[in-house]
Amino acid sequence: MAKTDKPLILITNDDGIDAPGIHELVNYVREMGEIVVVAPDSPHSGQSSAISVNKVLQITSHADYNGAKMYSVNGTPVDCIKLGMHAIVTRRPDLILSGINHGSNSGNSIIYSGTMGAVLEGCMLGIPSIGYSYHSHDQGSDMTCCDETVKTITSRVIERGLPADICLNVNIPKCEKVCGIKVARAARGYWTEEYADYTDPHGKPFYWLTGRFHNEEPDNPETDLYWTDRGYVSVVPCHPDQSATASVAEIGDLLS
Repeated sequence: MAKTDKPLILITNDDGIDAPGIHELVNYVREMGEIVVVAPDSPHSGQSSAISVNKVLQITSHADYNGAKMYSVNGTPVDCIKLGMHAIVTRRPDLILSGINHGSNSGNSIIYSGTMGAVLEGCMLGIPSIGYSYHSHDQGSDMTCCDETVKTITSRVIERGLPADICLNVNIPKCEKVCGIKVARAARGYWTEEYADYTDPHGKPFYWLTGRFHNEEPDNPETDLYWTDRGYVSVVPCHPDQSATASVAEIGDLLS
């Protein structure tokens, strides 16, 4: 990046181009660089790192929002990052942001999260990347309490960068004012998936996924959910390499 250039910030989400959260994110960081938004044209929650391999992708240009260039793609959040870098931005982004997600991505929700799928993609490309999530699924929620957190963390990463192969999963609790920021690990737990049964007008059954997250360590101060439950912002350092490197020798012995 030339000294005269503003940092190029590429923004996406998994809630879609019209979601309030992505507009709030633009509002919070618009003074920090050149902003380009490339987001799905419809909600893509739960898409993780999915990419489109069996359909044609198209880009739609939208009116600028608060100084940001706005584009949508008929694909996943990761499609937006990959296609945005291929066909929209004219230089390599200095930072990738994803969010602000409407709902938690704490604990092992990162496995399913389209928000964090885009962040992990950016990390694999060697670009500092941050995912922001707000603990309310209500798209009409007041996100004012996210303002200071997003500005603080984003500006610090622009200034100092991130370690190689590390990205950030930031979760902001629903509250009037956050108590502070805590760096933690993801809480261990699992989703208890349940399906609500329905019947369509033609008499055919269909199902709607419901469920809740079961936190196996709610009293552990090393975890993200411990702190968000107490009004703090949690920051979980993540990396895309899912290899259990410490177990290579043990599994080698097992299979020898």
